[in-house]
Amino acid sequence: MTDFEKKMAALRARHEELLSRKNAPKPWGNGIYEKYENPILTAEHTPLEWRYDFCEKDNPFLMQRIMMNATLNSGALKWNGKYCLVVRVEGADRKSFFAVAESPNGIDNFRFWPEPVTMPEAPSSSPEGGEDPATNIYDMRVTQHEDGWIYGVFCAERHDDSQPGNLSAATATAGIARTKDLVNWERLPDLVSRSQQRNVVLHPEFVDGKYAFYTRPQDGFIDTGSGGGIGWALVDDITHAEVREEKIIYERKYHTITEVKNGEGPHPLKTPKGWLHLAHGVRATADGLRYVLYMYMTALDDPTRVIARPGGFFLVPEGPEYLGDVMNVAFANGWIADPDGRVFIYYASADTRMHVATSTIDRLIDYCMNTPEDGLSTAASVETIKQLIRKNRQTTSQGRE
Repeated sequence: MTDFEKKMAALRARHEELLSRKNAPKPWGNGIYEKYENPILTAEHTPLEWRYDFCEKDNPFLMQRIMMNATLNSGALKWNGKYCLVVRVEGADRKSFFAVAESPNGIDNFRFWPEPVTMPEAPSSSPEGGEDPATNIYDMRVTQHEDGWIYGVFCAERHDDSQPGNLSAATATAGIARTKDLVNWERLPDLVSRSQQRNVVLHPEFVDGKYAFYTRPQDGFIDTGSGGGIGWALVDDITHAEVREEKIIYERKYHTITEVKNGEGPHPLKTPKGWLHLAHGVRATADGLRYVLYMYMTALDDPTRVIARPGGFFLVPEGPEYLGDVMNVAFANGWIADPDGRVFIYYASADTRMHVATSTIDRLIDYCMNTPEDGLSTAASVETIKQLIRKNRQTTSQGRE
């Protein structure tokens, strides 16, 4: 065996050790969900064939020819009995692409499919036809819709050509694609809207015979401006989707976790008590923006009517999760509910790596229905805490009798 072959064998052995590593729940949590010891996907989990040229003649030093930077913000679905994530993979060149990784149990042994997703460009809306290429696409929400298709809705980023001298000026639209197998994707025209759109999510069922979207209208690529929060829009034809009427169903509020912006995460989960929603909220700090996850519930007969609004965050970065490319960020756009009620919540930390937290439908409903709302003031928060103290004192007193 040559030195090159020895290096290659050692490289493959280390990679296999990483891929097959078992993942155990952390020993103590908050009772709402369990976090796990290890990330489930990192840049190092990507296939070696995506990064190395294994021809000794062309790559005698066994260098990485294409480097990967991060794995983050994954859509999720159960597919052919496997827990599948449609992962945003970011290369060293800052370009993101989609790739499918699957696991037999949802918590470890995630392995990428052999090749990344080839996503067609969006059809152009110009009279000449053709394509409208995007510079970058990312953060796919995956929805198995009752019409029989699997839809992916994601952000399509393009340079804002109205500002030719500003290399940071960009526009955001909601790209839409659909598939039957997660391999071959049909690209549909981007969602047409009066405002820029990010964090758009397709509801899994028809509403009044129409496709329903959760939207996040914003004035600019980063700043929400006049955008009021998580929106709702009905669309007649998803192959030419256009937002004609839009209403805000979960608004932003001053001095809360949603003050700067908020957006829907994955599509909501249907339960006997209502639709469970996972979303992200953003507030400003002296150290930049802080992204956290929060939950809410809407009515089964009207997905726009909020029936439970637990106050504060649901999940935040902890320990090593805090560190990475974009500090102080927890973001989720994928979860899976099993028939037995177990829920797998897939979240990214610091825009760098993927994690899983597990809970159950019953626990998440209990959390949403019985967590106090944000009273929107210090006085209200203190009173809520004191009410719990009084209840616990009474419970303790009754227990001694």
